[in-house]
Amino acid sequence: MSDNCYLSEALYVGLCDYIGTPTEVTARREVMDMKEEIMEPLEKHICCRKMETGSHREGFRFQSSDVDTMLWYTNYEVITNLKRKKRKSHKAQSSDSDPSKHSRILMEDTDTPGFVRLRHLKSPRKEDYDLEPYVVSFNGRDYISNVKWRQIILTLMVKNNSFNHAKIHGPCANGFIGDIEHDYAACFHCSYWSRFPSDLKKIPNFKGVFDDISRNGCHIVPVGSKRAGVENELEWRLSFSQAEQKLVYSMNHTQFLCYGLLKIFLKEVVNRDKEEPFLCSYFLKTTMFWMMKKIGYTDWYPRNLLNCFMACLAFLIDKVGRGILPNFFIRKNNMFAAKLTTAKGKCARECLFQELKRYHNMGLTCLLQSSTLKKLICNNLSGIYPIIYKKDHIIDKSAADTDICLKEEIYRLSLGENVRENYFILRFTILLNEPLTEYKTLTLQKCTADVLVHTAFLYLNTSTVSTNKKVYRSDRLIGNLLKLAGRVGDASCLLYLALYYYRTCRYREALHVTALVKSRLTQPYIMFSAVDRERYNESVGGWSLSKRMQKAWADLVCLKKDIYYIQELDLEQKLSKENSQPALLISPYVVTDMLSVLCNYRLGNRHQCLQSMTDLQTLMLKDVHLRTIDISWQILGICQHVVGDLNGAFQSYQKSLRQEPFNKIQNASKYRIAFTLNQLFRN
Repeated sequence: MSDNCYLSEALYVGLCDYIGTPTEVTARREVMDMKEEIMEPLEKHICCRKMETGSHREGFRFQSSDVDTMLWYTNYEVITNLKRKKRKSHKAQSSDSDPSKHSRILMEDTDTPGFVRLRHLKSPRKEDYDLEPYVVSFNGRDYISNVKWRQIILTLMVKNNSFNHAKIHGPCANGFIGDIEHDYAACFHCSYWSRFPSDLKKIPNFKGVFDDISRNGCHIVPVGSKRAGVENELEWRLSFSQAEQKLVYSMNHTQFLCYGLLKIFLKEVVNRDKEEPFLCSYFLKTTMFWMMKKIGYTDWYPRNLLNCFMACLAFLIDKVGRGILPNFFIRKNNMFAAKLTTAKGKCARECLFQELKRYHNMGLTCLLQSSTLKKLICNNLSGIYPIIYKKDHIIDKSAADTDICLKEEIYRLSLGENVRENYFILRFTILLNEPLTEYKTLTLQKCTADVLVHTAFLYLNTSTVSTNKKVYRSDRLIGNLLKLAGRVGDASCLLYLALYYYRTCRYREALHVTALVKSRLTQPYIMFSAVDRERYNESVGGWSLSKRMQKAWADLVCLKKDIYYIQELDLEQKLSKENSQPALLISPYVVTDMLSVLCNYRLGNRHQCLQSMTDLQTLMLKDVHLRTIDISWQILGICQHVVGDLNGAFQSYQKSLRQEPFNKIQNASKYRIAFTLNQLFRN
């Protein structure tokens, strides 16, 4: 085996650990696909569709990756001509659309390839008048302004206290939730696009993909060309994000890792220390598409990874040298054109051309300029990766490693915010009548459990029933929803039923549920913030994914900001909400011991109450979820306060105040400290 082949294999395995194995990438994509399927009925009902795009949607999980989302209103229909031709292939055109349901917008070509104008075709519809604030006149006709339209999302983002540092960035409104950067683009959707280059349909590995792409059409995003140095307000850029996603999905794993390798090389080598780099990540995606067309599908295999990378680098050098990079879907659109409108841009292109040639002349040693790639190669040659490579394919990671990845993907999903949204999600779940993959089934199962819990407490908080018969029916409904959630959810999901029993003064029932949850959480194979991989693999490796989640997975208890759960934590929820925190997140172990303390205290079981208090104090010293330790100390203080240990409560509140403010409950801690001191002085 040549040195190149050996190094390719080493890097392939390293990238599988850093970027993801085929199984992990598939799981990430299918979880996101399932979320979109779940939300589609609701989005159609409210006439606003969402689609996640970009590297996160494609399956990458780089630490610096932002989350890109496109949204569009379905009551605005973009058409490509005004002629009424009744053809099945043009279902979405004006001939088959219902003018009473859709306001029409005509897409007009411009002199700039890849950019169009959106002409507003007025009718007596109310929605047409809603567009008036975003329309400008040009040559006696009304066109939608890209500048005005993208202000919609920025305004919404500024009003939403969850986002920090909101601003306009290209066609998007950009903001941060915590450390994660989010880009939202309000766009329009053209549901049919027939202008894809015909030669692409003949490529074997693209077979079938382009027919699907044509049926899904394209999007139009609010940003104009800058060929004259100033953005054209009437121009909108054509976006083929759906098509690009499908092409990335069609990549084999070597192609996907080569794409990731280019991304790492760009960030850590080519664009290092550059304030305004010439190359961007989207240019690399376009490069990959062109190289997938140029290099035969069978040549993309692990031992040839580095040869493929060098071929991509050579392609980039050629295009940068010429100053021309054609868009993969619109060949006349030179994607470098906007960069070359200024003397600064032309100078940057020439410098980049010389730099890329230098890296290419270095050969494979250019990869060592990247700290990440250097580490991946060296670590793999040392044999420390938990992945086995054999005969050009990966023998995947252990069940524990794969499940950790899957659990992270599923547990970061958020769905309905009110009863109406939850209704559509549950309706989709009930009426779903199609086979699902294992990952999609698990995603649906977890989402169903979350929605059942959310719906139960929303109904409890909004219910105004007064008669005994209605109260009984309401209680039975809420209890059944929470029990069903406990059956389909993870090992900690039943804690919501215990919270409900405690709130309704059924302390013995709450203790029974709490004891059941505690027995599950103390199993040696449980997967929460950490997991004993060896025991996990031995104990649950042969179980189905569904059973693994129900018996071996645990999650933080999530108390959403607008829902009342129990009196003892109401203050923390309210003051956390004032600090723009969407929910209180608490370790299930802490909630279990908290309910044991409170229930036993209410029942007068002094010995059991003190034992549970000891368990909670011991837990604080050795086994608390570190990110949520602020609320954990706060809960210990609350329990001590309830049972009369004011000195202990005072110390616990102080410790809560000294922790990293993950749940943003500092004001609640200060209030409880003041209240406790007042009681101590009076005593």
